[in-house]
Amino acid sequence: MTADEGPRAAAGEHFDNPALIATLRALKAPATVFMTGRWADEYPAEARSIGRDPLFEIANHSYSHYAFTADCYGLPTVTADRMRSDVRRAYDALRAAGVPHPMPYFRFPGGCYDQRALRALSGTGVATAVQWDVVSGDAFATDAAAVAQQVLDGVKPGSVVVMHCTRSAAPATERAVRTIVPALRARGYQLVKVSQLIGAADGRG
Repeated sequence: MTADEGPRAAAGEHFDNPALIATLRALKAPATVFMTGRWADEYPAEARSIGRDPLFEIANHSYSHYAFTADCYGLPTVTADRMRSDVRRAYDALRAAGVPHPMPYFRFPGGCYDQRALRALSGTGVATAVQWDVVSGDAFATDAAAVAQQVLDGVKPGSVVVMHCTRSAAPATERAVRTIVPALRARGYQLVKVSQLIGAADGRG
């Protein structure tokens, strides 16, 4: 949810996906939710519920969901002098919504970054910028089976899978997750949060 999409939310568009969160809970599937501050402003009760559930952790996805580089999937671009304040404002919004311990991780909107964008994270509370290696293809997809197959074809040990928690823009995600999670477990995979993955990589896991 970008900062300028409030009118669309007011008109009834759903940028949240309670059914997806409920399915993750039912499957006991941990997840790291990279949340924008604007989303937390729009859905504070949901942000608080996710943030206080030990199955999940919430990390910073900027306030505005504006891109930190030009030409990033058609996203509006945050100016260089506002990058740092955009990240800090997101943390402020998460805490205002009642998220007790937002993680010191950041996901760039659209995954687009350069050295200037990385430097802008300094002093914001971010310790690690997190990317992914498996694109689920769930954005705007309607075929849940195809999304599930794309994930299952791409996953390897240590993979980070990116999916979206937005009913309007990713309507097939919840159905895909119902296939993906049991299939991964059947292959012997353990699902973990980003913090656990990082801890395992540096010997703390």
